[in-house]
Amino acid sequence: MSKAYRAVVAVADRFVPSRLRPLWEHDAGPKTIFFWAPAFKWALVAASLEQYRRPLATVSATQSATLAATGLIWTRYCLVIRPVNYSLSICNFSLGVANAVQCFRAVRYQRAAAE
Repeated sequence: MSKAYRAVVAVADRFVPSRLRPLWEHDAGPKTIFFWAPAFKWALVAASLEQYRRPLATVSATQSATLAATGLIWTRYCLVIRPVNYSLSICNFSLGVANAVQCFRAVRYQRAAAE
């Protein structure tokens, strides 16, 4: 950890209420990358959901399939690492499902357009 991050955590440590202390001290809590990775990865899920507004003619089935596979593969990984990271697992699962649906929609549209 960087000195700046340790300083911020030390200051924040004093303000964490006792009932939130277990979350704060958890192996996958806000003091670790295990907390911040899913927090920022939700932006990728949001971007995937935003893709539903685009015309299907402009959606890449390959990109959607790749993101779906990545999300679903990493969902499994999040459940076998230590500490188990349920938050990142849910985020990756959401990414996988959102892009699998988008891939299905894009492929269905491309097949209908080819007919």
